[in-house]
Amino acid sequence: MKFEAHINIMPHKALLDPQGKAVTGSMKNIGLPNVHDVRIGKHITMELEAANEQEASSMVEQACTKLLANLIMESFEFTIKQV
Repeated sequence: MKFEAHINIMPHKALLDPQGKAVTGSMKNIGLPNVHDVRIGKHITMELEAANEQEASSMVEQACTKLLANLIMESFEFTIKQV
């Protein structure tokens, strides 16, 4: 079966996010002074083939922990749907 995964990787809340801080600081310059605490991460989509959703989930988890996310600095979450 074919599956599609949507993965969100974000810096840990406890860590400084320099890109997010820069964007937060620029919000007032574009007329959005009430926007606070912007955090910038990555969104990854992945298509994969697996026997079932549990196997697909395991494959995505492995990809995230071994390659896509730096677990020291980032956390991840994902959703999977059959296509």
